[in-house]
Amino acid sequence: MKAIVFDDGLKLDKNYSKPTPQKGEALIRVKLAGICNTDYEITKGYMGYKGILGHEFVGVVEEVNGDDKSLVGKRVVAEISYGCNDPECEWCAKKNYRHCPNRHTLGIWRKDGCFAEYMTMPTNVLFEVPDNVTDEQAVFVEPLAAACEITEQLHIEPMQKVVVLGDGKLGLTTALTLNSQNLDVLLVGKHQNKLDIAAAQGVKTQLLNLFTPEKIYDVVVEATGTASGFETSMALTKPRGTLVLKSTVASGKELNLAPIVIDEITVLGSRCGQFPPALRLLKNHRIDFTPFISGIYSIDDAIEAFEANKSKESIKILIKM
Repeated sequence: MKAIVFDDGLKLDKNYSKPTPQKGEALIRVKLAGICNTDYEITKGYMGYKGILGHEFVGVVEEVNGDDKSLVGKRVVAEISYGCNDPECEWCAKKNYRHCPNRHTLGIWRKDGCFAEYMTMPTNVLFEVPDNVTDEQAVFVEPLAAACEITEQLHIEPMQKVVVLGDGKLGLTTALTLNSQNLDVLLVGKHQNKLDIAAAQGVKTQLLNLFTPEKIYDVVVEATGTASGFETSMALTKPRGTLVLKSTVASGKELNLAPIVIDEITVLGSRCGQFPPALRLLKNHRIDFTPFISGIYSIDDAIEAFEANKSKESIKILIKM
């Protein structure tokens, strides 16, 4: 089969071995997959991963190695991590596989990803896609679930003020998700064309260079991934407010964390999320990801797709298998 492989370089392998589902796994024919910034970071050495890239996809189950064949022929998406399922594992018992110490993570850690014609995943992390959700919308379930994770971790009251800092894929998705939950959300970013995507779906927006930071927000979501963004986030969080770190800030810059203590700010790390809430949002057409799609490439043009993903003008590049 064809597969996009990273091994000391990115390449399209046209003769990669088709996977065989193990007990409890499904064989999935991948239809559409999305390039994430994590995929790009892996090509620069992140996680030391080698193998097939990709973790955002929609596909069709062709075979199940197990007694329950109900998913055969169904369109599915998959949570990106699966655990050890040891009866003694507290994380697997709660189906919170992303924190299992012996987890496998699709296209990131110990598990070949979805940038291939076929892939396998355990059936217990597969979710059927509703009929009224297109492939182009379903491929966004993983980042949408990550945005939904915020309100799983944190109760935000209807009258509280929320600001999302950063208008990249993550910031846009987060702002649209919180807005779909009828919260008072402001998205602040540097790019008018990206802010317009959120504004068209009812989100209040503001260009950063016209924005005056004030400590008036109950919840601040940091989605820039930069040290300066983190500093601005602290300057926006009111005393005893909550600062949600939705992106990793990998910087050697010294940060003054005194405001966290002085203003008694709660800092909340937030990563992946549950898929069912995200699928419900898509089923009910609460969010439209169509404006995110900057290009759809064939798997044969995968290297070109990765180059297009580097452009600051691109929001989401998809690969059709």
